[in-house]
Amino acid sequence: MSNKMIFINLPVADLDRSKNFYETLGWKVNQDFTDGNAACIVVDDNICLMLLTRDFFPTFSRRPVADTVSAIGAAYGLSLSSAEGVDTLTAAALSAGATEEVNEDKRAQEALVGMHGRTFIDPDGHQWEPFWMDYPSGN
Repeated sequence: MSNKMIFINLPVADLDRSKNFYETLGWKVNQDFTDGNAACIVVDDNICLMLLTRDFFPTFSRRPVADTVSAIGAAYGLSLSSAEGVDTLTAAALSAGATEEVNEDKRAQEALVGMHGRTFIDPDGHQWEPFWMDYPSGN
């Protein structure tokens, strides 16, 4: 069995502000992979964010860096163990400077399938969608 990890590379305008934002969510900075250009944020054992300054991010690709402040480039869904966990994470994000996007139609659809989700936008415009789903037993 192999252990797989995911590293999500995110461009950020202010590295210190972004590190502080994610630490407020309860996620940890891995100092071994952090310097003036990048910071490794450990979400859990298998998920890390690599926060990269906007000047450093282009060294990873020849493609232009997306403007996530005015348009969505991606949405990062994060499955949590409870509806309360979704609300706690979202509240922490909002207190750290995120904004919440409320879509009542989406919430109504989620409720029909036993799901509770919220959406917040971090200070750099990255969209996070923590959710909890009441999976049927036996799965």
